[in-house]
Amino acid sequence: MAKKEFKYRGYTFEELMNMSLEDLAKLFPSRQRRSLKRGLTPEQKKLLRKIRLAKKGKYKKPIRTHSRDMVILPEMVGITIYVHNGKEFVPIEIKEEMIGHYLGEFALTRKRVQHGSPGVGATRSSMFVAIK
Repeated sequence: MAKKEFKYRGYTFEELMNMSLEDLAKLFPSRQRRSLKRGLTPEQKKLLRKIRLAKKGKYKKPIRTHSRDMVILPEMVGITIYVHNGKEFVPIEIKEEMIGHYLGEFALTRKRVQHGSPGVGATRSSMFVAIK
């Protein structure tokens, strides 16, 4: 079975790549559209510059960013970006399906709680257990 061709709101990936940022913003949901309409922050511009250099092969280091509010654009597809989650940089491989989402959605800031076994003194009954 052949892989289904990716489309975002009826447009192919090649058509999305050839669109200007203003035309692309019109396809995005309202929150992302508003964010792009206000313009990119200096940190987001720096990230986009690094991504464009990496696509050309001129930027060899891993791309690391704190800019979790950056909207994923078609030109980012295929690149691994390390996004900070508050503690460490989480590697994110950008895929076509991620277009229109924020980088922060893929670098979770909270871990799932995994409770271990209780220690001595954790409960009232274990306070009086003789330790040998």
